[in-house]
Amino acid sequence: MNAPLLVLEPSKGFVRLNLRDVWAYRELLYFLTWRDVKVRYKQTVVGAAWAILQPVTTMVVFSVFFGRFARMPTDGVPYPVFALAALLPWQLFAYALSESANSLVGSHHLITKVYFPRLIVPLAAVLAGLVDFAIAIVVLFAMMWYYHIAPTAAVALLPLFIGLAVVTALAVGLWLSSLNVKYRDVRYTIPFLTQVWLFATPVAYPASIVPERWRAWLGLNPMAGVVEGFRWALLGSAHPSAPLLLVSVSAVTVLLIGGLVYFANTERTFADLV
Repeated sequence: MNAPLLVLEPSKGFVRLNLRDVWAYRELLYFLTWRDVKVRYKQTVVGAAWAILQPVTTMVVFSVFFGRFARMPTDGVPYPVFALAALLPWQLFAYALSESANSLVGSHHLITKVYFPRLIVPLAAVLAGLVDFAIAIVVLFAMMWYYHIAPTAAVALLPLFIGLAVVTALAVGLWLSSLNVKYRDVRYTIPFLTQVWLFATPVAYPASIVPERWRAWLGLNPMAGVVEGFRWALLGSAHPSAPLLLVSVSAVTVLLIGGLVYFANTERTFADLV
């Protein structure tokens, strides 16, 4: 008996982004995520220790210049813990953004040969960053124990802020990965973008130093809500303002919906351009 003929045709409208296909290919998503993790540490000297060295080294630098010299306020939290609690979600976001933005070009050998939902490629790159985050957060808990800081009951909300960081990286990564297929110079803007974004996010400083009337505008940067929420949930620092969080969530929603639509509209050209 002959096998049925399956004809793949581009769908029309917003439904061309078939999320059910992503679920059907969830096993491929797992293998691509694990591949990205293994490639990251392949033939490295210290291996997964890079997940700890990067945020800890940055924390030391920030502690010297912003904590000791600039005497940056920290809402009563020791500056090393204050900085590291912000650097962990930031490093998760920055890594996921960089990898997802370059993921389609880096997987051209797959995209040009077989069919699968292309959304899986940037999604796998984003999820791979959670491994580094899980390793590094152990250091944060150790530092909290050293400074006698106990997590508050709000720690139960921590997965929500982690999820917001992941969704933010995916939303921006969908835009950049699609643009990077057509315009290869996009990859050169990513380090500059993340550097500027870092200083626009209250990582080295608290959001409380921003005048009250400007804090809602600070929420246009979704990572501001993530960082402030992360500190509040773990360290019991100042509660993030409701307008800031509301604007952050709204900004992520708009970015994600727009990114999904743009990704779906350009997906058909990936195999030809990549």
